[in-house]
This record gives sequence, C-alpha cells and structure tokens, in this order.
Amino acid sequence: MTVRLQAEPFEPGALLTGFCEGRAETGAVVSFTGLARASAGAVTTLELEAYPGFTDTAIERIAEAARERFSLQDLLVVHRIGQIAPGEAIVFVATAARHRREAFEAADHLMDYLKSRAPFWKREHGPDGARWIEPNDRDIADAARWD
Repeated sequence: MTVRLQAEPFEPGALLTGFCEGRAETGAVVSFTGLARASAGAVTTLELEAYPGFTDTAIERIAEAARERFSLQDLLVVHRIGQIAPGEAIVFVATAARHRREAFEAADHLMDYLKSRAPFWKREHGPDGARWIEPNDRDIADAARWD
C-alpha cells in the first residue's frame, strides 16, 4: 500500500504499468485518474494545499480501511499538491484484488473520500480572481454511500 503526495506532475500510464507488474495472483486492477478542468476558461490554475504529516496520515488511514474492507491485495494513491494546470493529472488511484467487484468498489470508495473528505484546501485561480472550492452536494452524497 502506497500513499504519496507530490508537487511534481506524474504520468498515469507509467504508474499503472508499474502497479500491474508481477501480479500473478491478482484477478483485477482498477485505476482512476482525475484531471484538472479549465471550466471553459474560468480556471487557469488549480491550487491544492496539504499539511505534511496530517493530510498524508489521514489518507493512509482511509486507504488501510479500504484495503481491509474490500480485501485488497494492494493499492496506490498519488495526489498532487501545489499548482496544477488544466489538463494535468491531479490524482491517481489503483486497486488490486482477486476479483473485479472489490477492485472497482475500493477505487470508487477511495475517490469519494479524496474528493470530499480528505484534508486538502483547494482554490481555483482564473481571469476573475481566486476562489476556494468546497465539496458540492453530489460529492457529499457520494461519500455518504459508504457510511
């Protein structure tokens, strides 16, 4: 199980290839890549703030709970922090399990947590200035499915 926060861009395809290597007993790997949106030109930069030692520890706790809940063999979470341009990858989640259903559900569960409950502070910058982003009603409802 690996959880990594980083300012540097990452290549989702390379992460997936590495994650899949040597999995002779794995029946399914599911991955998700989230990208920064330009929102029709309203966003020129997405900024994500995190507190080292706090944000990563919180994500590690939910990742470990997901590993147990969905009987995962392994998982990988890579999340960007800092300045992110539209079109760049923000988050990558991969789950490995003996069966596809567990891998799909675990990836969905992790993304719902990362989107609405993980301790990140998000701000969009654009031509009209900057604004803080909060989870919307759909994000909150999606995360509540797992409670």
